[in-house]
Order: sequence, then structure tokens, then C-alpha cells
Amino acid sequence: MSYKYLKDVSIADVAFVATGKTLDEMFESAGLAVTNTMVNDLKSVKPVVRKKIKLEADTTEKLLFEFLQEFVFWKDKSLLLFSKVSVKIKEPWKKDGLFSLTSTLSGEKLNNKKHEMLVDVKAVTWHLFKVEKKRLWQCQVVLDV
Repeated sequence: MSYKYLKDVSIADVAFVATGKTLDEMFESAGLAVTNTMVNDLKSVKPVVRKKIKLEADTTEKLLFEFLQEFVFWKDKSLLLFSKVSVKIKEPWKKDGLFSLTSTLSGEKLNNKKHEMLVDVKAVTWHLFKVEKKRLWQCQVVLDV
């Protein structure tokens, strides 16, 4: 799993590209990139609280967008940061045409004494958003900060 931040995409936003050998791995990398945008050291976020996430969408782009929004939602709602991400995606059946995602996010409540915060991610944007399969699965994401 890996991700890298992109420079000069937008002045007030943070952009990254995440990759994975599988679609699941790419989603996991992208989730960690969102958390690492907010907190300097992912290792400082201990996996003590778990949240189960279940989502469905008709495209991988919509599924990833909704999945990454969960990181922002839980940060805003309960001050939770996640440092461990497990994802399982099922390809759509011809019958319903929906991708389904089951994920476990593990982390802990934000603690300013423990976690060095970088920026506050407000939202995932559709600007330059894409998911594609080349040699590896790859996504490009721009976060509103």
C-alpha cells in the first residue's frame, strides 16, 4: 500500500495519489492518506476504537468518494482518527449493478497533547477525482482543507 501527496494542484487543498495491487488495497491506502493529511504521525494514533462501515455504489469512484467521506464524518462527529483500515469490496452482480464495501476502521479519539495535527480536512472533493486500473489500482483525490 502506498500514497504520495501532489504539489501545485491547488493552493487551499491537499491532493494525493494512492495505489494498491488490489482495489481493496488502494482504498486502504487512500483512507490512510486522509488521516495522514490531518495528523503528522499515523503511529501516534492507536487502534483502540473500531467502526464498521458498509457502503454501496454503482461505480468505484462513487464508492471511494463515500468511503473517504466517512473519515471526515467520524472526525467531525466524534473526533475520531483512524490509523488502521481494512477493506473488502465485492464486484457488482448483474442484477443490481452495485459495488459493496465492508470496512473496519480502527483508531482513537483526537488528543491534541498526543497527536500533532497538521490541517483540518473539511471534505473530499470531486475536483480531479479519479480511479483507474493501470499496472496497479490508482486513485487521485483532492481534499478541501
